[in-house]
Amino acid sequence: MPHTHYTTLISAANLHERMTAAPGSVLVVDCRFDLLDPKAGETAYAAGHLPGARYLHLDRDLSGPKTGKNGRHPLPDRASLVATLADWGLNAGQQVVAYDAQGGSYAARLWWLLRWLGHDSVAVLDGGLQAWEAAGYPLSRDVPAATQGTFKAAAPLQVTVDVAAVVRNLGTRELTVVDARANDRYRGENETIDPVGGHIPGAVNRFFKDNLSADGRFKSAHTLREEFTALLPGITPEHVVLQCGSGVTACHNALAMEIAGMHGAALYGGSWSEWVADPSRPVATGANP
Repeated sequence: MPHTHYTTLISAANLHERMTAAPGSVLVVDCRFDLLDPKAGETAYAAGHLPGARYLHLDRDLSGPKTGKNGRHPLPDRASLVATLADWGLNAGQQVVAYDAQGGSYAARLWWLLRWLGHDSVAVLDGGLQAWEAAGYPLSRDVPAATQGTFKAAAPLQVTVDVAAVVRNLGTRELTVVDARANDRYRGENETIDPVGGHIPGAVNRFFKDNLSADGRFKSAHTLREEFTALLPGITPEHVVLQCGSGVTACHNALAMEIAGMHGAALYGGSWSEWVADPSRPVATGANP
């Protein structure tokens, strides 16, 4: 009997059932991270994680080398990421489930990256570690042995734009940029991570946490579609560029739009941290236009 194919979200109950019935059919990845303490996620993983889960580090595994001009979490080289995932045991077509304890903000990065590599059998654990524990399911401290997988890249299922395209768009405004950062950082207030506060001129703000309900799970597809449509009236997803501070939480908005059935938005991977690395690029402040 074929297994269910999860491409956006999976519940704790469905993941537990899958891991119990066919443990080899799913690769579970712990993506916990803290921007202000890069060791925190790995430490938390060692203290307890979903049984059989492997840990992937945002800086080491899910980002490329920094040059000082390409942002805090540049997209990794595709071939290098494929090799990393295969080394961790990912097989072609295998179901992947990513989770964190931060509302899906880091798990969504792996979800997006796998789709960028042409792998659509990837989902985020809805509600994250908290939902797993609330359901009474166990944690483990065992680290699974490394096994070589057969994963290879295919045609991308996600679109990217580079900084040059975003600069050109300042003049054409053919694309609408959506900034996933907190509202105050978008306005240029309380900036504690990047050296310059504000946003890309013309960008609108959709704080990624607005994709979640009070229980930490994603809002319904209907609600997400209504909210994104209100933010982007008359704008098709193909004319949307998603960004944030460094190309991480923008993936949360990408996932939310996918849940809503709004396919085709592009990611500006360098995001704000790349944008402000060149002082000649303009900066705007204040609330949504």
